[in-house]
Amino acid sequence: MLKKTVLSILFLLLLSVSHGQSKNDKQLERILDGLLSDRFKPNDPGCAVLVAKKGRIVYEKAFGSADLELKVAARPDMIFRLGSISKQFTAVAILQLIEQSKIGLHDSIQKFIKDFPPKKNTITIEHLLTHTSGIKEYTQLDILDPFIRRKDLSPKEVINLFKNEPLEFQPGSTFKYSNSGYFLLGHILEGVTGIKYKDYMESTIFKPLGLANTYYDDPAKIIPNRAKGYKREGDVYENADYLSMTIPFAAGALISNVADLYKWHQALHQYTLIKKETLENAFMPYRLSDGAYSNHGYGWFVLDMNGSPSLQHGGNINGFKSNEIYFPKEDVFVATLFNCECAPMEELSQQIAYLSIGRIFAEPGVDVPDVILTSYVGNYVMPESPQRPILISKENNRLYAAVPGEWKAELVAVSETKFNIKDIRPAGTIEFFKNENGKVMKVVTTQSGKRYEAIRTE
Repeated sequence: MLKKTVLSILFLLLLSVSHGQSKNDKQLERILDGLLSDRFKPNDPGCAVLVAKKGRIVYEKAFGSADLELKVAARPDMIFRLGSISKQFTAVAILQLIEQSKIGLHDSIQKFIKDFPPKKNTITIEHLLTHTSGIKEYTQLDILDPFIRRKDLSPKEVINLFKNEPLEFQPGSTFKYSNSGYFLLGHILEGVTGIKYKDYMESTIFKPLGLANTYYDDPAKIIPNRAKGYKREGDVYENADYLSMTIPFAAGALISNVADLYKWHQALHQYTLIKKETLENAFMPYRLSDGAYSNHGYGWFVLDMNGSPSLQHGGNINGFKSNEIYFPKEDVFVATLFNCECAPMEELSQQIAYLSIGRIFAEPGVDVPDVILTSYVGNYVMPESPQRPILISKENNRLYAAVPGEWKAELVAVSETKFNIKDIRPAGTIEFFKNENGKVMKVVTTQSGKRYEAIRTE
């Protein structure tokens, strides 16, 4: 029923475009109010949403709860963990140092981290910025200490966990999203400036821009208007697992609210922090060594959303999800912040973004018989990573894929055998393959043009 209502209101919205911007915005407000109030009830974790068009905020509201225990309603000025949106800030800080000739885009990282193994390949600052370094992802390491994410570690201690791992591919040849690369960038920034990352961000970016609600997160610090983070086990909400902010560091440790994210966006596009040419280079897809282009620049994904070019980045961290989408052609900016790991971030943020530019969001999906979904349930193992099995499960007639202890995502069917993986960047698919007897034997995951095969073990 809600879907029909949204579509009917959108039809009115599209008709109203010629009758003035204010009416258009009121129609958008009605649509988003209905959409978000239906998804985020007062006793559920919530969200904050901001939409700006052509330099003017046209929507800024919050729904759901910021604190389930104290029954505090979410407000749009509340502060959420950003997760990987933090990488934008790190990238711009590095680009500032490049403009100051303190770092070179094509400098080897060994120039700044003397004890980082050379690995028989040159790994550059640009490789770190573009997720093309081939360095092992430190969040996916098999570490014996089960409490390591709760411990306060120095950047050097974290880097020591992954620096001796072999490269996964030749630098510059492949895009593979890497927290390790941005962690290293934060450490390099500290070495070049002699200033702690969090202090540099505060003194060079937060304070000059007036970002009074943006911080390097510190769970021990009293921060006004901070929302609490949650996860969901079945139908029960729980407090998010504790995470030391020394672990995400420059790859994901910042917190903010939607208004500050918009101030940040405006400052960038007014070239307050870096030059126009530098920013435009950050928004250019990186060209891989084989001549193909990735869909990522320096700190931003560069994606086409059904004919509308966009610059965006999402975040996913203990207790929170986030997303930020900008349409340069339409000059529309959308920020969405959520305080539950269970939030449908990808779906909702895209739906809000499409509605904000007057288009209908149509999520691909087909109905797959329950018996077929059940046949896919099981464990699948990639020969090159046997310690990280892919677990396919079915809950409430929906199919999910997960790497236990790391991530879990719903699968949306585009055919009986092929599914889109929700809430991941870059976008990915999983396809199931059967033998001649009709038994499911393997899955193939595709992401950024790369295929990863996993064999069924049970």
